[in-house]
Amino acid sequence: MATETFRIFPIDIVIFLAFVVSVVTVGLVKSRQKASSEDYFLAGRGLSWWLIGFSLIAANISTEQFVGMSGNAASHVGLAIASYEWMAAITLVVVAFGFLPYFLRAGIFTMPEFLEYRYNGAARTIMAVATILIYLLLLGSVTYSGALTIGSLASQAGVPMTLFTGSLLIGVIAMLYVTAGGLKACAWADLIQGSALVLGGAVIMFFAFQKLGTATEAASVVSAQTGAVAIQTLDPGTGALERFWALNRSRMNMFLPATDSVLPWTALLLGLWIPNFYYWGLNQYITQRTLGSASLAQGQKGIVFAAFMKLLIPFVIVIPGIIAFNLYSNSMRLEASADTARSLARYLKANPATEHVAAAPAPGPEQIAQWPSGKYLLAIYPDEEALRAVKTRHPFVLPITRQRMDSPELATQPHTIFLSEDHAWRHVNPALAGEIEAFNARTRQAAEAAGQAPAVEKLIAYKYDTALAQLLGNILPQGVGIVGFVLAALLGAVVSSLAAMLNAASTIFAVDIFKKHIAPQAAQRTIVLLGRLSVVVFTAIAVLLAPQLGNPKISNSIFTIIQEGQGFISPGILAAFVFGLIVRRGPPLCGVVALLTNMVAYGVLKVAVPNLQFLNRMAVCFALCLAIMALITMVRPLPQPIEFKQQTAIPLASSRSARTMGILVVVITLLLYLVFSPLGIVR
Repeated sequence: MATETFRIFPIDIVIFLAFVVSVVTVGLVKSRQKASSEDYFLAGRGLSWWLIGFSLIAANISTEQFVGMSGNAASHVGLAIASYEWMAAITLVVVAFGFLPYFLRAGIFTMPEFLEYRYNGAARTIMAVATILIYLLLLGSVTYSGALTIGSLASQAGVPMTLFTGSLLIGVIAMLYVTAGGLKACAWADLIQGSALVLGGAVIMFFAFQKLGTATEAASVVSAQTGAVAIQTLDPGTGALERFWALNRSRMNMFLPATDSVLPWTALLLGLWIPNFYYWGLNQYITQRTLGSASLAQGQKGIVFAAFMKLLIPFVIVIPGIIAFNLYSNSMRLEASADTARSLARYLKANPATEHVAAAPAPGPEQIAQWPSGKYLLAIYPDEEALRAVKTRHPFVLPITRQRMDSPELATQPHTIFLSEDHAWRHVNPALAGEIEAFNARTRQAAEAAGQAPAVEKLIAYKYDTALAQLLGNILPQGVGIVGFVLAALLGAVVSSLAAMLNAASTIFAVDIFKKHIAPQAAQRTIVLLGRLSVVVFTAIAVLLAPQLGNPKISNSIFTIIQEGQGFISPGILAAFVFGLIVRRGPPLCGVVALLTNMVAYGVLKVAVPNLQFLNRMAVCFALCLAIMALITMVRPLPQPIEFKQQTAIPLASSRSARTMGILVVVITLLLYLVFSPLGIVR
């Protein structure tokens, strides 16, 4: 990765610190309030539409988007990853007019509370406990990913920062204003952080296009289906935008094949809607902003405003990720060398007869330079110090330490297969890829004969998640404060998401657990104090957990657990809410059964049908929950339909202007899908 010239100047530090101080100060000053629970947890139900809109975006966007989404965009997935944003725009509009009126009418503080309002207290408690457990994972992962990103960029600039230091910095900033001011502090801080992250993404996109316009050669993904990559010499007479379309036409398609392992088009029709509606309509750290609306009209306007901004997010996150691969594909491949070395070392042990992987102790510069392309060399060095001294940019020479090479972790299991979600892997070394496919076929047969499931080792060709770091280290002008501003925007993205989760987790614990089950007669001041104390405790858990995720073995699994883990609750929660709103005679038992059925069914499917893509697994569980709830209602319907009585004093008149703009957002979204489709004008 070519970041030797990346530096942080005094002006960058000044801008970075000024941003941090302004976020904390504004959050504290704007949240001066009485100690009522409504003031602390819901900003006194007085949030205006523009605060709600910016806060929704800031709470949502984190390093998951800046790093993960831009990384997916750099791969064969390309623009298709924007579905997570553009489908959210449609989801938000539905939430504004289909869900929000019921939630505000009920006067609830939390989403679990609505389940008691519609079903019973047992459903509320089950959802509250499950949500807090999921939030503990999210708190640790957001803190870890943020500390890793900020710390790695600082280290590249010569300012070393450990994972713990980065985690502590992020955690303390979020804790300060959430503890003091609750939701109102979050909303005002998000106004700054939300604006900064959108502007910061736009700055990165501007300079990425500028760099592409002056490049002499660039990488192109020839086929999004096969992942074939070609290096093209660029015509000096072409502009940046023309070059972008010429290089990336194959990746400007929203519909990937049904067999794609990342985002098949079938997921757009089925599974992806479930986490979308759960996240934007029923997820406490998102919906808490809308529950604090001054009126239904203000809430609807704020949600539609956020939906419109969702249409813009891919252009400031996804497009730069695509350009990053055009400009720095070779660096991304070299960044993957450590992971590739580990995987191929295991393959060499599993298949010592291979002709495509060799090993040699400490090869010198001349031997490395003369090594032929097409065959991998595991260059074994005695220790980490010797490994760091190696300067090689040969993509087929993979440095590895003797300790790692001899590690018990790499000892071959009886049945190990080698798979890759990266479509480019086959084209990096076709001969080796073919040999591995034949090896996998034999291994699967042997595992089946032994009645065992084969272990899986992943292979990657490029380290796509370095896309953002590649851009920051190579395209931003230095010494003028832009680096400091972009780093501040990234910090703000992490802090705002962490603050939203802290605020939500503390609200659920204080309202749904403490007040409901431990101290029903507690005074409001006590509940607020408990909420503040729980913010401190949850922050400590996040800060202490985050560095532990630095262990590659743990972190690789924890993010998978988080991604798929929400499937244990989201289909059941969505089924309970949707069924409860539409079928008014559904008995209280339906809410409890939906939540428990999903947990059991999702776990069983995960074990029994491991090849079922997790989004499709969620669709199956959602349908199953609805079917069981319908059956229960047919057998034991309520004698009278549920009436959602008004339990709030805020105005509940719907906004006509928000409805008009919401329809416009949906139309624009559908047009974007049409334009960026096989039938569209961009092909």
